[in-house]
Amino acid sequence: MNTLSILFALPLIVIFSYLFDTIARKTKFPAVILLMFTGILIRTVTAASGYNDFEFLEDLIPVLGTIGLILIVLEGAFELEISLEKLPLILKGFLAAFFILIANIWLLQWLFGFLFQMETNEAVLYAIPLSIISSAVAIPSASSLLNQEREFVIYESTFSDILGIMIFNYALRQFESQEPLVGSAPLINLGFQIIGVIIISVLITYMLFRLLQKIDHQVKFFLILALLILVYALGKLFHLPALVTIFIFGIFLGNVKNLLPRFLKNSLDLEKTEKGLREFHVLTAESTFIVRTFFFLFFGFSIQLINFNSFSPLIYGLIIFITMLLFRYLYFTVTTLKIKPSPIVYMSPRGLISILLFIQLKEVSYINTIQVPIDERVLLIVILSSMLIMLLGTMKKQKKEELVVTESKDDNESIPFDMPIEPQNLSQNENNNP
Repeated sequence: MNTLSILFALPLIVIFSYLFDTIARKTKFPAVILLMFTGILIRTVTAASGYNDFEFLEDLIPVLGTIGLILIVLEGAFELEISLEKLPLILKGFLAAFFILIANIWLLQWLFGFLFQMETNEAVLYAIPLSIISSAVAIPSASSLLNQEREFVIYESTFSDILGIMIFNYALRQFESQEPLVGSAPLINLGFQIIGVIIISVLITYMLFRLLQKIDHQVKFFLILALLILVYALGKLFHLPALVTIFIFGIFLGNVKNLLPRFLKNSLDLEKTEKGLREFHVLTAESTFIVRTFFFLFFGFSIQLINFNSFSPLIYGLIIFITMLLFRYLYFTVTTLKIKPSPIVYMSPRGLISILLFIQLKEVSYINTIQVPIDERVLLIVILSSMLIMLLGTMKKQKKEELVVTESKDDNESIPFDMPIEPQNLSQNENNNP
């Protein structure tokens, strides 16, 4: 592919992604599905043309996914409003993310062992990516929900991302060192590690915030993003949950007035600070859009339809997704004491993080990914199923609201035939005349 072809392709991809995003806002159809199908279509066309040299994708997709993960968590943390009034909702979102994630991992681990006779270590590592909700898909799709439901989806999906990655790295470290997954010593060690990371994260957040205040150069936001990526890479090197740092930094920037100490408020120009943070938020959102566009497009591009030569991936994927959906329905039925499902039951899409962790599993030495029946085809079925169910749930919610609005308008506009119509807007002279 020559330079001119690339110059045509890159802007067209961004334009189509923008159109897909616009369609998604109006129809609630996830834009990432359209991006993946576009990638599959392009791969089919290029393969038919005889061009099949795409080894660069093996290195490019994980890099794009990791940067996208950092940006998505940062953007999601920006959206979280921290206040005393929001604490009950935040706690509900955290508990839902934690218990549903743990239960899904346990259920899928048992299912993989029962159906495929997989060892416990392999079953757990394959269950974790499939159990994590994608905030990159859930948050934009929740825009049509009520405010409280939308905020709950933001909290739950963001916590699911962070907890899922932390559990995955913890399980990977325990299995590599041949230590038990559940035990008092490793869990206490993990707890102290998280507390230490939180303290370090607060210090890093303070340093980055002060740096953001003092930089006068017109290019400063990309410097902050570069430092955040560097912090994440260092955490990854030392097997630390560095995503917590990104999360805390995003929460702090999104809640400066609520979280900033009083002595700092007096020494800072908060109006100027908020203006700069709004600009940083816009930059983060647009960067996330670009990275997400190319990640899902390249992921679709890496899929070859010729590999779908049996119904087994479809059956496995549907069994996995239905198992998780049933438990999710059970959880919200018990916690809300309502049998009728709420729209948030459907808001559990899988996406970027699931793909990223699946790719990371290929680097695990003691897992033979060729013989494991849970592969990228099954992952794709789970992703598509979760997004389509989410689409049906939001469409059902939207139609129900439109019906209520229509009935309300009809009730207001209808006038009984036997009601006398009183004269209005009589002039002063008409009132005075007999």
